[in-house]
Amino acid sequence: MALEVSLSARMQAVADMVSEGSRVCDVGCDHGYVSIYLVQQKRVPGVLAMDINKGPLARAAEHVEQAGLSEYITLRRSDGLTAYEPGEAQTLICAGMGGRLMQKILEREPLKTESFQEMILQPQSELAAFRKFLRNRGYSITLEDMILEEDKFYPIIKAVPTENDRAQKEGKSCTVGILPCQQINQELEDRFGPYLLANRHPVLEKYLQREWENNLKLRDALKIAGDSQRTKDRLGELLEEAGYLTAALQFFDNEL
Repeated sequence: MALEVSLSARMQAVADMVSEGSRVCDVGCDHGYVSIYLVQQKRVPGVLAMDINKGPLARAAEHVEQAGLSEYITLRRSDGLTAYEPGEAQTLICAGMGGRLMQKILEREPLKTESFQEMILQPQSELAAFRKFLRNRGYSITLEDMILEEDKFYPIIKAVPTENDRAQKEGKSCTVGILPCQQINQELEDRFGPYLLANRHPVLEKYLQREWENNLKLRDALKIAGDSQRTKDRLGELLEEAGYLTAALQFFDNEL
């Protein structure tokens, strides 16, 4: 019997963002399950599945063969996009790695990165910096999701290239929490995601509530930890973060 693939919730969310009919390049394909799923569901005509490590790539090859999809899924060892040639795919999937590493992969091969019509990205850290990177490089976020799986939060981003950076929202003479509205529009979107906020995503609300609780615990601990400059600096950082969390939670009519 041919291998039938089912995906975890976070990888299902990644697969669901892929535009139907596009060829896919999956960087960091791991065991190849997303690639197999996309072809089995006839969502895409083919996938180029790449990974830097021999072990995962070998297991992916076994799974592709077991699924009987060797004709549709090409496996290639590659450090990021180094072994990719522009035009081989329309959609880039990059999931399961830190935001800084993901940014490095995209920056290292700019012409290859710019050749994709869409990117499905699942950065696991440095989210604000990564969203700023996308915005500054002229990409628009067109869709977002967030999954809570095994007590961890996973944001998924769909980004497309644009000729001009997305226009900034006009600032207003008011404050939310401790932050001016003009700063909130950009900073909150970078930190927490424009579509997640606009759609009042329920998993984002859980994430914000957990972050608020952790922030409060750290502030309480620092208040009794001493009066060093390092403690003061860290407390200031936490207060700033608390302001952003407060502002974001107000999207959910959640008063702290």
